[in-house]
Amino acid sequence: QVQFVESGGGLVQPGGSLRLSCTASGIIFSVYDMDWFRQAPGRQRELVATISSSGSVNYKDSVKGRFTISRDNAKSTMYLQMNSLKVEDTAVYYCMRRWRGSQVKGDSWGQGTQVTVSS
Repeated sequence: QVQFVESGGGLVQPGGSLRLSCTASGIIFSVYDMDWFRQAPGRQRELVATISSSGSVNYKDSVKGRFTISRDNAKSTMYLQMNSLKVEDTAVYYCMRRWRGSQVKGDSWGQGTQVTVSS
């Protein structure tokens, strides 16, 4: 059974940092591109950062220079280091795999991890 489990969220003040983790099970993690998404209340889910199976990375413009995506294939885990957090980064963060540019049919979203940036 394919499963994605996100963790590491919490409440942090503006300017603070958090490190999110996404652990996958039921898949050969190393062959997949992986994505971090987030969804704020009342808004659509949006793509935040991506990392390919070869390690190439891309970021949403608003998080460039602040967020760093990485992966540890031996642990089937992906990370999102978030620095200089802003109130507008508040959202539930999710991870998902991609194969040849598309989400894999039948995959379900995990429970996500809540990130709240507030003073």
